[in-house]
Amino acid sequence: MEAAEQQTERGRWKAGVPYLVGALILIIPPLFLSSYGQGIMTRFLILALFAMSYNIVFGYAGLLSLGHAAFFGAGGYMVAILKLHYDVNLFWIAAPLGMLVATLTAALFGLVALRAVGIYFLLVTFALGQMMYALAWNVKWLSSAGMNGITGINLPDLAIPGFMLNTTSLYYMVFIFFAISFLLLYRLVYSPYGLAVQGIREDETRMQAVGYNTWLYKYITFVITGAFAGMAGVLFSYYNFFVSPKHLSVVTSFLPMVMCIMGGLGTFVGPIIGAAVFIFVEHFSSIYFPERWPLVLGGVFVLTIMFAREGIGVYLWRLWRKLNYQYGSVKG
Repeated sequence: MEAAEQQTERGRWKAGVPYLVGALILIIPPLFLSSYGQGIMTRFLILALFAMSYNIVFGYAGLLSLGHAAFFGAGGYMVAILKLHYDVNLFWIAAPLGMLVATLTAALFGLVALRAVGIYFLLVTFALGQMMYALAWNVKWLSSAGMNGITGINLPDLAIPGFMLNTTSLYYMVFIFFAISFLLLYRLVYSPYGLAVQGIREDETRMQAVGYNTWLYKYITFVITGAFAGMAGVLFSYYNFFVSPKHLSVVTSFLPMVMCIMGGLGTFVGPIIGAAVFIFVEHFSSIYFPERWPLVLGGVFVLTIMFAREGIGVYLWRLWRKLNYQYGSVKG
């Protein structure tokens, strides 16, 4: 009995090794990177958070949306508007307001979109997202003078005496919010609530038959993912120093979808791996094929669909488990 318990405990530790290695990679190497390298890592964490939020609504809840960028852009625009019109750059005001606006946007969108199912849900979210895009494009109050978009965003003020953010401290600030979001979403996915959402994805009729209010579960999930997408948008506005209507458009909504599918849709770490692949391809293409960046990404996406349909992350996890069994098994 004790041997079985020890083996189970050892198995838990081994299962946690990839997470520990990933955390060390995100914490230690950025200290020795140039400001350009730290910027790439910061962009990776923000896009990974954006993809993780989309994975909850699509991968776990089974709701294929083309309006997720509306929440991402809403968070970013809130930060930009506060800076442009009210000269407010305090992070502890701008970030909560950005998340609140994104959450309220998701709450309103959900009331409309969740009246439809299947392809009609996809079309409704697409229409709502494009409505936000058109609003940002046509309302002058949502743009700096002579521009379509808002520029002049500074690194946030944390209200810590004597402390000023730079590229290094910005990266670690983003990492902290990424890590908190990772833990919260992990708890959500593997909670009874998260398992119920996955059950609705698999067979909604059966879940209704056993007493679940499936519409409410999907609505709450939709709103929660909007809040996390809004946080990603807030952080992106500080990283990018600029927000524009394209950050609300369907093109931006496609990005987390591509990352989730490449990394492993419906797996928790898959979107992070997908974001890493996306950033690598983007960086590589910007050096060698700057004008053919969409073509290169499209090629990688097609190759993933052809040879790793379940996602790159799934195959990496299987490889880890195989190595773990071959070289770490305690069986005789």
